[in-house]
Amino acid sequence: MTTRYVPLNSFDRMERLVDGLLGQAGRPFPRSDRQIPVDAVQRDGDLILHFDLPGVSEDAVELSIERRVLTVRAERAYTPAEGDQVFFAERPWGKYSRQIVLSDTLDTNRVSASFDNGVLVVTVPVSEQAQTRRIDITHAPMRTTSHEVSAEPSSPATELASS
Repeated sequence: MTTRYVPLNSFDRMERLVDGLLGQAGRPFPRSDRQIPVDAVQRDGDLILHFDLPGVSEDAVELSIERRVLTVRAERAYTPAEGDQVFFAERPWGKYSRQIVLSDTLDTNRVSASFDNGVLVVTVPVSEQAQTRRIDITHAPMRTTSHEVSAEPSSPATELASS
């Protein structure tokens, strides 16, 4: 029979290993220093960020921008009812946050946010200076000389005689 080695490739596995070494295996409460999961996409000239905040009420979410750093802070309470025997509690709880450094091509003065079903959606438009735009090419003016034209054609012999 072969044994398959799976390296510790996630923070949760490493945390469980350390807890086991410290004699805290199976502790009923998770660590509260986790980051908020986020997806970021660019669509139609906007950067759109989706922050997962399940079980967090809208009034427990704080969103701020300082310089080019977008910060989301949230708090999810967890208090077992009196008499509850907790076997395990893996969902994140407590205070947690996430910071995203925004590019200088984004317009941080026009940020908008919405919160629905535990998902905070933050929209940051690309600044107008950074957007691709078409530049018209102008042509140099043609150099022309003006000539006076008479209404009646003259014959070359007449012109010579008058000179």
